[in-house]
Amino acid sequence: MSDLYKQRFSEVHAQMESLLATQKNVHNEFLGRNQLEIESTALLEWKIKAKNLLNKACGVESEHYQAFDKNESSGVYGSNLGTLQRLKSIFMAAREDYEGGYLRSTRSLIQAEVFDSELEQAQALLDAGYKSPSAVVAGVVLETSLRELCDRHSIPHGKLDKMNADLAKEGVFNKLQQKRITAIADVRNSAAHGKPDEFSEADVSDMIRDITRFVAEHL
Repeated sequence: MSDLYKQRFSEVHAQMESLLATQKNVHNEFLGRNQLEIESTALLEWKIKAKNLLNKACGVESEHYQAFDKNESSGVYGSNLGTLQRLKSIFMAAREDYEGGYLRSTRSLIQAEVFDSELEQAQALLDAGYKSPSAVVAGVVLETSLRELCDRHSIPHGKLDKMNADLAKEGVFNKLQQKRITAIADVRNSAAHGKPDEFSEADVSDMIRDITRFVAEHL
């Protein structure tokens, strides 16, 4: 499976190793001694790339990102090389966890809990007789699910129909599922545009059921 983040981890890792290879012995006037060091602007450039990657792949609230953020300053007595060596440990841990699927599993669990809550809300609205709001809420879950699948398969986000077609083309799901998603999207669109006569409560009930199954099978 194509994975842009996995490729980017490899690229940033290679850049880090290249940066480490540039270390040379220089005189530190503040400490009054020689020490191995790397160039500060090159380190800054690498830190920006690495931090951006951890933000996207792990999330701002992840331990990996938080640890990177806390350790990226060299401090008064520190060195650029020492900073990079600390950040290397954090970066490598993040890469290992990402490529091992642990970060994705955690995100998937959290996402599933959110989807369950929203689908329960959609069902409650339908039970109360509000079929249009129910369809809109369920439709949000569907579109968010497609976006998540696009991220996993390195497919650009787009309109729902485009993501649906691209995911089917990639083989994430079959043509039958693609057609069902199109039908669900039609109900969502009718609800969002104030056309309740174009669908029934039974259509919304089927919509919620099918989205629930889709999330369980693909996320």
